[in-house]
Amino acid sequence: MNEKKHLLTMTALDLFYKNGINSVGINEVLKASGVAKKTLYNHFVSKDALIIATLEYRHNVFLHWLKQSLANSTTNEELVRYLFNALTRWFNNEVPELTSFNGCFFINAAAECAGQSEEVITYCRFHKGQVRQLIASHMQTIDEQLLDMICLLKEGAITSAYVSQDLQAAQKCLPWLMSYMKK
Repeated sequence: MNEKKHLLTMTALDLFYKNGINSVGINEVLKASGVAKKTLYNHFVSKDALIIATLEYRHNVFLHWLKQSLANSTTNEELVRYLFNALTRWFNNEVPELTSFNGCFFINAAAECAGQSEEVITYCRFHKGQVRQLIASHMQTIDEQLLDMICLLKEGAITSAYVSQDLQAAQKCLPWLMSYMKK
């Protein structure tokens, strides 16, 4: 990615994630980045194209972080512990590559762009599917019901951590999941 395009993507991601996609206009991105409007439109044909670029960048960073967080899990129990402990670190701003926790960028983007941009919604679905596949790839034995529960509890923990400021929401999922896996 060229330097100006990267700068625009990073600036927009920071602003969108902190303030919301619909609250941030192109002029704000231009002012914060110091890039000329013509340069922005040479790289992005629309605000939606810039939004997709921010989603792609965040997707790659998030998946890399999650892969590293789950890398040493060898059992379903370890997978669950590693996943929910990693989420707790993220919620508590202990994951510099994900920046300060402000909820899930993909949940936020999907909510903000519903009815406005099918491309954004589709990309958010893609991201969630990729996260699910990554989690499944670390399961010792694939159990679709357990995978569904892990993913739903993960999403619920993220939402609770953001909306209710319950930074221990992920930890609250662990006892229940561990108990379920012992059955």
